[in-house]
Amino acid sequence: MKKLVAKMILIAAGISVVGCSNVTNQDVGTVTGGVIGGLVGSRFGGGAGQAVAVGAGALLGAYLGGAIGRSMDQADRARLNSALETNNVGQPAYWTNQKTGVSYDVVPTRNVNVEGNQYCREYRTTANIAGKRQQVYGTACRQPDGSWQAVGG
Repeated sequence: MKKLVAKMILIAAGISVVGCSNVTNQDVGTVTGGVIGGLVGSRFGGGAGQAVAVGAGALLGAYLGGAIGRSMDQADRARLNSALETNNVGQPAYWTNQKTGVSYDVVPTRNVNVEGNQYCREYRTTANIAGKRQQVYGTACRQPDGSWQAVGG
């Protein structure tokens, strides 16, 4: 029962933030990382130990997801959009931002339908920030103008 409650709280928090109109890549990365980290943490321990694992996993995931979102500038977001638009599922796109020195790889992992939009993709972003490899998962949908926008998926 506690596992179910913890998962529901994490999912509700994710949906509430992603539903806002002023959501940034950092926000989506933070929430997605937090939810995934919390769910991973829920698999360990029991009782109070499990609650600690959920909290620690959520905090670590939120930190890593937020770090990737913060590190991306407009050029990086354009490369991410291009990868989502043109790369096949499983085909990575690699680049290094010459200004920040951060290297990225983005892999579309699955085509999905989100709230009736059939032009959505789940993806994995891996960033090497200051020598530390950080990974976050997300979902984005193609907008009418051709851009891709991160959504809660």
